[in-house]
Amino acid sequence: MRTLFLSILLCAFHGAGAQYLADNTRQGAMEETFRRGEQAYRAGDHERAIQEYNDVLARDSEHLNAYLQRAFCHAMLNDHGSAVKDLDQVIQRKPDHLWAYTCRSASRSKLGRHQEAIADLDRALELDPRNEEALNNRGWAHKALGDMDAACQDWTTSRKMGNAEARIILTNNRCK
Repeated sequence: MRTLFLSILLCAFHGAGAQYLADNTRQGAMEETFRRGEQAYRAGDHERAIQEYNDVLARDSEHLNAYLQRAFCHAMLNDHGSAVKDLDQVIQRKPDHLWAYTCRSASRSKLGRHQEAIADLDRALELDPRNEEALNNRGWAHKALGDMDAACQDWTTSRKMGNAEARIILTNNRCK
C-alpha cells in the first residue's frame, strides 16, 4: 500500500514538474521571440520587429513591453494610428505608465490630434511634474492649436527647470 501511495505521489509530482518545465519552455520561447523583435528594431527592420511582437502578443496578450515596442515600430513607420492603439493597450493595463502617455502624445500630434496630445502630456506631468520633455512637447501642441501664450508658458517653465532646448525654442518662437 505504501508503495502504491509513493508511486501516485511520484506520478503527481512528475506531472507537475513536466507542466512546470513545459510552462518555462513556452515562457523562454516567448522571451526569445521578444529578444528577436528588439534586435530587429535596433537593426531598423521595423516590419520584422512588428511580426516578432505580434507573435509574443499571440502567446501573451498582457505583455506590456511587446505593445510598447510594437508601438515604437509603428511610429517609426509613420503608422501613428496603430501606435496609438498599442499605447492605449499599455495604458489600459498600466494607467501610470509615463512613457506610454508621452509616446502616445507624440503620435496623436502627428495625427493632428493636438488636444488629445495635450491631455496625454497633462497626465504625464501629473505622474512626473518635472518632466521637461513633456513640457516642451505640450508647448508644441499648444502652438499647433494657435495658443502661443500657453506654448510660451510651458517652454518658460521647462527653461526654468534647466532645459537647454527650451531656451532655444523660446528664442526661435519669440516668446517674452
